[in-house]
Parts: sequence; C-alpha cells; structure tokens
Amino acid sequence: MTPDRGVVLVTGTSSGIGLAVAVTAARAGFTTVATMREPGRADALREAADRAGVRVDVRRLDVTDAGSVAACLDDVRRAYGRLDAVVNNAGVSNSDPTLEMSTTAALRANLEVNFFGVVAVSRAAMPLLRAARGRLVTIGSVHGVVGQPFNEAYCAAKFAVEGFMESLAPVAAAHGVRVSVVVPGFVPDTSFGVFPDIDRSTVRAASGPYADTFTDYLDRIGREGWETAGQPAREVAEVVVRTLLAERPPFRVPTNAWAAAYLDRKLADRDGSTVQTLAHAWIGRPDLS
Repeated sequence: MTPDRGVVLVTGTSSGIGLAVAVTAARAGFTTVATMREPGRADALREAADRAGVRVDVRRLDVTDAGSVAACLDDVRRAYGRLDAVVNNAGVSNSDPTLEMSTTAALRANLEVNFFGVVAVSRAAMPLLRAARGRLVTIGSVHGVVGQPFNEAYCAAKFAVEGFMESLAPVAAAHGVRVSVVVPGFVPDTSFGVFPDIDRSTVRAASGPYADTFTDYLDRIGREGWETAGQPAREVAEVVVRTLLAERPPFRVPTNAWAAAYLDRKLADRDGSTVQTLAHAWIGRPDLS
C-alpha cells in the first residue's frame, strides 16, 4: 500500500508526459486527478493505470476555457476538500514554419494553450495550494531558455512561462507554495517528438522563401543525436514526482544530462537558485531561498 501523498491535478493527460505523470504520481501514492480537454480520449490513460495497478480520476479541463477551469477546480474542491499539487502539462507544438508564413491568429492560439492556459489553471488552483502549502509544477522546455529556429510561437510561450513562474516563485514560497519548472529535452514518445519526421514536400510547399532554410534545419536536427538528447516520458514523469515530493525543490529542474548541458550553454544559474535567492531578498524573505 502506497502512502497518501495528497491530491495532485495534472493537465493534458491523454498521452505523452501528462499520461506518464498521472500514472507515476498515482503509483507514488497521490490521489491523481487526470484532466484533459476530451475525456473520451482517456482509454490509453486508463489502460496504463490498469497495468500499473492504480486508479486515476479522469475529469474534463480545457485550459483555454475559463469556465472549464473554474468548474474543474470547484469539482476537485467538493470531491476531495483539498488540492496539494498541480502539474501544468497541457501544451501544443508549432504548426507553422516561421513567422512570415504564419498568422497572428496562429501565434495567439499557441500562446493561449502554452502560456495563458498555464496561468489560468495556476490562478484557479492557488487558493487551494496555499491552504495545503502545496506544489505548483509546470512542464517547461529547453526552448523556454534557448530559442530554436522555426519554433517562434512555441519558444515565445515557453519563455513567457519561465518568466512568469520565476517571478511568481518567491511570492508563492512566502505563502507556502513551492513553484518549479521541469525542463525536458526531446521526448520521442509524445506528439512533440514527431516533428523531425514531418513530410518534407509538405514543409517545402508551406515555407515559401524559407523552404531551403527549413530543409537545412530539419537536416541538422536529424543529426543531433536524439539517442543522447532523448528520454522516454516515464523518465520525465519520475523527475516530476520527485520534484513534487522534495521538501525544497529547485526552481528549474532539467530532466536529463543532455537538457542540463543544453541549459548550461545559456544559463550560469541553471537551477534558478541564485535568482530565487535575490528575489526572496526583495520581498524580505531570504530564509525561503
């Protein structure tokens, strides 16, 4: 029998990292509320939970719909009387080659899910997390620290998540809530992992004057050595659960050596501790760092 770790809500659990986090958290003893926009797509999650011998509570939550977010959090409060942790995982990848070939509507749609959806869920959950002195964990990306060509919208959203959570973390900590961003690299067993395998002729047709540049980009990332960069979603999930359970989790948590080395190319303060110490001092709480 696993210990009761409390109640965790995970967004975007129909596949990939979210599915793995939901099952791994349940195995670790959390009561797991696994949310997704379309609960009819929960078969893979339920099958994985059955194989692991655990139960997950599947509920609808569309992170871009304020009513859906509020209703889901209200239902969790009524059902369990508490919420100890949130894992913001729901996200979408880029769908357009580059800025000039995309639209403002497409950029806004990406930000709605990858940034504003994270903000909406975090805001709605914060009163319950404060009451529980809980954890707020968001799945970030190495592309929230290092911009990647032809991923402008996705990188913009992930950079925004990094800045938002880095600013929120010291204030949340002063009120008992630890905030972390878990940073995976390449995760092949997710929908994000199929990007290198997209149809080249379709890409070229959609890329206009950028066709040759985009082809060069695809060739380069195909040679990056994903056997080193990549890791399965279950390994990312294990890092997430360790972060949920840590007494003093760092702000930024890379999930493997490749992600850590990638961040090191830009960040001297890889885990965010130096910035957090500074920020805690700004609010008169240096002991929280």
